[in-house]
Amino acid sequence: MEIRKRIVVKNPEGLHARPATELVKALSEVSSEVYIVYKGMKANAKSILNILSLGVDPGAEVEVIVNGEDAEKAIELVEAILNEDSKD
Repeated sequence: MEIRKRIVVKNPEGLHARPATELVKALSEVSSEVYIVYKGMKANAKSILNILSLGVDPGAEVEVIVNGEDAEKAIELVEAILNEDSKD
């Protein structure tokens, strides 16, 4: 099953070191392929270096593409991390 969803990054850190690390860790629990598309670049969301290379700032809109049998769970994990408030 493939799911495509546009998400506005509400996390005040954007998609930089801490949230990117959380995202990679969370996605290790799913078998689906997960990609983030931003400004014409597509990154594997299970790779910290790929995510950081996008340079996604707070308030930016990204497209998340998930393909696999647990796609719904994967999209929920991505959405939760991109939308969370700072834990400070």
